[in-house]
Amino acid sequence: MNKYDLIVIGSGAAGMCAAIKAGRDGKKVLLLEKLSKLGAKLKATGGGRCNLTNTLCNEDFMAKFGRNGRFMRDALTLLDHNALITFFKEIGVQTHAPDGFRVFPVGHSSQTILTALEDELTRLHVNVLTSQKVTELLSDGKLLSGVKTETETFYAPNIIIATGGLGYPTLGAEGDGYTLASLLGHTTTELFPAMMPLSTKESWTDNCRADTIAKVELRVDIKKYNKLKAKGDLIFTKNGIRGPVVLDFAREITPLLSQLGEVPIIANLTKGMNEDEMLRRFKNETIKNPDASIEESLLGILPSSVISELCKLVVAEASMKFAKLEGKQRSELLKILISTPLTVTGHDGFKMAMITRGGISLKEISPQTMQSKIVKGLYFCGEVMDIDGPCGGYNLQWSFASGYLAGCLL
Repeated sequence: MNKYDLIVIGSGAAGMCAAIKAGRDGKKVLLLEKLSKLGAKLKATGGGRCNLTNTLCNEDFMAKFGRNGRFMRDALTLLDHNALITFFKEIGVQTHAPDGFRVFPVGHSSQTILTALEDELTRLHVNVLTSQKVTELLSDGKLLSGVKTETETFYAPNIIIATGGLGYPTLGAEGDGYTLASLLGHTTTELFPAMMPLSTKESWTDNCRADTIAKVELRVDIKKYNKLKAKGDLIFTKNGIRGPVVLDFAREITPLLSQLGEVPIIANLTKGMNEDEMLRRFKNETIKNPDASIEESLLGILPSSVISELCKLVVAEASMKFAKLEGKQRSELLKILISTPLTVTGHDGFKMAMITRGGISLKEISPQTMQSKIVKGLYFCGEVMDIDGPCGGYNLQWSFASGYLAGCLL
């Protein structure tokens, strides 16, 4: 009764997809989940809307993951965004891309995705057991024979670790997979929280809360790291910054914070304009309205609160006319609009992190199969590996694709 062809540890997107693929191939599969319900983190993804994937071609998709992106090639060849859309259509989920890029289930509910995956597991007779925390992988050092949980022992020659990272500990993330893999000789890279709000040193941002600034570019203001940047919508908070651009940028910032203690960054708040373009805007607004104040000239780009605070930084009044500023003030205002300095000082750790940067070393995993190069029959998929991407369906697509490949048991 306790013997299987495959045991999958973890019921996130990667684990469920792996179990489904193996079940479709006729394997006897056991899916173990330590929580009382499946897919807790999947259900919370994207605020419950579940951005499944996006419409980028595989080459552009991999590039968004940086140096580790090439590791994804075989998994994406097997299950790219088109194949994933077909996969969900086959199990009763219609999807769409309302902005032409991000793909969601119609209805924008992660429960739709979770229910469809659970129904497919049931249809394939995958044995699903919840409240089963795996404490040990049974192995002679080269071959696997099964797993022990806190209450039982199960046997199988193939095991997939799909336990995710350390983000969202309230949803069960404890790093179990890293511990289990390390006991069999695998290496885990340094782990950092990612995709999260950031704290900043500057206090003026407290006066700019609740306003969203579109198409902001953030970059690290350190020569060695000035290629690190991100673009998207920004929101100032009481103690720092948040919004899509910050979620993307955080994965680059948290490792630097651990080294440097604080990280200076530059924000272009003007939808990518440079100083010459900003100067032309002021001149054009003055032509249209000779009495236009600085605030009136900038309202199409920035909220009043932000305009006011940036003016204060250069000792100017937002109610003044741009042409009435002294030459030095004009230069300083133009500069601070396109290069607003901020200093990132911290974050709230893994409790606020949506994903984990770092994981099981990719050098120890075959990209063609997701199988361990150290122990035969041991596979990995999803966030537990040292690979992470930005917002926009990247990480879920990777989880599904890597799970599908691991479930092939090649």
